[in-house]
Amino acid sequence: MENSVLQLENAAIYQRDNLVLSKVNLTIKTGDFYYLIGKTGSGKSSLMKTLYGDLPLREGSGAIVGFDLNTLKEKQIPFLRRKIGIVFQDFKLLSDRNVFDNLKFVLKATGWKDKNLMKDKIHEVLDKVGMKSQYYKKTYELSGGEQQRVAIARALLNDPELILADEPTGNLDPKTSLEVMELLNSIHKSGKTILMATHDYQLIVKFKQKTLKCEGGELFEVAQQATV
Repeated sequence: MENSVLQLENAAIYQRDNLVLSKVNLTIKTGDFYYLIGKTGSGKSSLMKTLYGDLPLREGSGAIVGFDLNTLKEKQIPFLRRKIGIVFQDFKLLSDRNVFDNLKFVLKATGWKDKNLMKDKIHEVLDKVGMKSQYYKKTYELSGGEQQRVAIARALLNDPELILADEPTGNLDPKTSLEVMELLNSIHKSGKTILMATHDYQLIVKFKQKTLKCEGGELFEVAQQATV
């Protein structure tokens, strides 16, 4: 499909040797926002990991941002991850360096060379998430919400075609969760495509989007009122 950033057909999702989801059919188009819900152990994280190359796609077919998940080689994974932004529940920031250097590390790792361009890009994404004035702080000096904002800025660095957010509010209090969700919502409105795994049904009710559910070894779309 021309404007699809993610397509799975009859895909089987495994966690080690356990089949957790079967016959997965999913198409996400440019500009979509999908929630991914389901109980712990229902396959949400395994699906996410398959999409960003952490777990292999063993059965069925899949393509994400122009990469074939069936033939994905280990050496291709860094290139895949340049085209997707990943936001984790536990932030995954480097605690031994400041905010600016966390983002600079990612740019260098993904092939950026020009120092001025890197500096401009870092300040641009920090500005988008409301963290530009905190660029000099060590990550451990930041609150959980501020750390997640930096993590979202990191996900935006390479102007990704798709953002995968895996429980991005899972470690945050309700007020901070709301702020982070408002930020993700505004990023979506700017034209970004987002797939977000979440347990937070309050957010789903408040920020209505299409919702996918993992249950009983299957993935299916659910009506908005049925998600509560």
